[in-house]
Amino acid sequence: MTNSSKFKSVLSLTAGLMFSASAMAANWNIAVGDGGGSAQEALGLKFIEALEEKTGGKHSAKLFLNGQLGSEQDTVNDAALGTLDFSILASNNLAPFSPTLGILSLPYIFENLDQAQKTVEGPVGEELIQNTVRDSGVRILGWTYSGFRVLSNSKKPIQKLADLDGVVVRVPKNEIMIDTYKSWGNNPTPMAWSETFTALQQGVVDGQDTPYTTIYAMKFGEVQKYITDLHYLFLLEPLIISESLFQDQDAATQKAILEAGNEATAYSLQWLKDQEASIKKELVSKYGMQIDTLQDEAEWAKRAQEAVWPKFYESVGGKGKVNELLRSLGRDEV
Repeated sequence: MTNSSKFKSVLSLTAGLMFSASAMAANWNIAVGDGGGSAQEALGLKFIEALEEKTGGKHSAKLFLNGQLGSEQDTVNDAALGTLDFSILASNNLAPFSPTLGILSLPYIFENLDQAQKTVEGPVGEELIQNTVRDSGVRILGWTYSGFRVLSNSKKPIQKLADLDGVVVRVPKNEIMIDTYKSWGNNPTPMAWSETFTALQQGVVDGQDTPYTTIYAMKFGEVQKYITDLHYLFLLEPLIISESLFQDQDAATQKAILEAGNEATAYSLQWLKDQEASIKKELVSKYGMQIDTLQDEAEWAKRAQEAVWPKFYESVGGKGKVNELLRSLGRDEV
């Protein structure tokens, strides 16, 4: 046998071993930013259940809650490098790696849950999935429906825009969200999610915004008193897989993973519908939190849309892409 033939034989054997390894049973790790009882956990548990069922128990996974495997943005890097299998994280924390996802964070782009669902489960969502694979080396498998991000704080009730004055608000390290608060005359503090509870507890910041489900799961009621029922951003939290891991799987396993992601998405939608109202009541009854309605939310929306949208048209795919989304939702173009 020539050296060339030997080399080809070694390559063939190596490829065969790699294929066999990828087809072997696996117990994967899923990073989760939020704690137990969260919408993220609910999606993750359903995904694992569906994955086990569709692979006949051959493949499973384990959730690591409360950022045990790193900050949400760190998990994107790790998954892209292939050192982490899966992660569930806020879309705004994935957007820095795939900018067109920023369209989901434009303030007041969604008026309700139905519009958010129509977007991510339709053609726009499919395009965002392909863009994310291209840009960041991870693939979106499913979407957590977590609800509108409401504003909590420990300082005072916020019922109108002027009340936001003097309140130090933590925001994610996301330029769209930072600029949204600036449009309201606030100077927010960008901070990793994993640092937020401690910062609230120690008074480094007064408040933050996340959905009711997250406030409850993260026990923010222990360090926050007031909630403002804000509707500027409907939080969608994708389940991502390392694209290299996905491509290592055989066709049947890939199909099972994708179908499990779809099932988990549908489950998350119903979970939110079933749980959010009771969670709001428990935040009041268990922690004594006060929930206030905004008296002038139209003004919040006007300021944010006028100041923020034009600045980010280019990064989210162009003004035409925003208008395409608005048309699909039956809304007026800009």
